Amino acid sequence: MTSALKRVIFWDFPRASWQYDVIVVAILAFIFLTPRELFRDQPRAQSIVLVNNDTPGEEVFYLEPKLLEGVAEAEQFQKAAKMLERRDGKKLQLYRLKPIYDSEKDIKGFMAYTKLVK
Repeated sequence: MTSALKRVIFWDFPRASWQYDVIVVAILAFIFLTPRELFRDQPRAQSIVLVNNDTPGEEVFYLEPKLLEGVAEAEQFQKAAKMLERRDGKKLQLYRLKPIYDSEKDIKGFMAYTKLVK
């Protein structure tokens, strides 16, 4: 019994043998049949998310920090404006870009305030 378990753990079977095929099928079954919830593997949120739409004619978006990573601070506004120019068929104009900091002063994202352009 311990010998068989040792062979399974160390995958000590010749290729193309029925034991090898059974282990391969077991691994593939585990990969494809295990539910995502078991590992808490959930899809990530979008990089740009509409936060609120309380004020008519204005929309606020959350931008992940990776979208403006490596962009000089002076150019962040222009790059964010270009990303938000057309969203959902609406023409938007960015008028304010506010960085969000954590307690250690690291940027955790950006709030982008836009107006609808007619």
